[in-house]
Amino acid sequence: AAGPGGTAKAHGQAGQHRLPPLPPAKVKLTHLRLADGALVTLAKFPGGVRYALHGGSEDPGRLARGLVHAGRAVSPAGRQRLVAAFNGGFKLSAGVGGYQQEGHVVSPLRPGMASPVLYRSGAVGIGAWGQSVPIPSQPVYSVRQNQYLLVSGGQPTPAVANWRAWGATLGGGELVARSAVGVNAAGQLIYAGSMSASPADLAAGPVRAGATVGMQLDINPEWVQLAYAHRSGGRLHKGIPGQVRPADQYLRGWTRDFIAVLAISAPQQP
Repeated sequence: AAGPGGTAKAHGQAGQHRLPPLPPAKVKLTHLRLADGALVTLAKFPGGVRYALHGGSEDPGRLARGLVHAGRAVSPAGRQRLVAAFNGGFKLSAGVGGYQQEGHVVSPLRPGMASPVLYRSGAVGIGAWGQSVPIPSQPVYSVRQNQYLLVSGGQPTPAVANWRAWGATLGGGELVARSAVGVNAAGQLIYAGSMSASPADLAAGPVRAGATVGMQLDINPEWVQLAYAHRSGGRLHKGIPGQVRPADQYLRGWTRDFIAVLAISAPQQP
């Protein structure tokens, strides 16, 4: 069986059902200019990767203290396998979703809320909680809910037309820093970020990249951040043009939750 966030090992008798080596983990960045002028950065994570939800020092902060291992900074061991990291959702005090990390429910999960789900098998999924996720046969490891779905059935949801429904913005304008995460039919995560975009832009980007379902993450410039390396353990770079926070923010430690993308080795052969 697989460990938390890991890969499943091959089963069966020796010499049978050998799994091929996993391709190297990497980050594929695309900068997409939309018809309205918005520049949206898309990040895919092909190869052998797993995802780890980290709790920030303030959010969830003391609510998760003593319960979880992945905290405000990527550990030295994790640093050697880190290929990317990106921001989570709104503060839990905003009341737009619950939070579960490493099997511990820190804030109650709410039915119908958009939820990226990290399963113990290493699989990931996004959907409305209690409807399309979780998969009944797969034990859940971590969940980070945030608002409602931005993309469903491979199309932006009708709600994207009302930008005021997607959170308070600095200055009260529509075009601000925003981020989202989607998943394609192959089960790959797609992160989207921009320093100036509408909810409709944020839905259009992942859809163009093949996302079948997606959700908004955090908004406004202090919170939207993507760090990536050209190889696992390599130097980190800012992923979004105009990004405010430094590339090594998740190594220094951060106040808010985030998701780390880590390289995994090839599965052991029987």
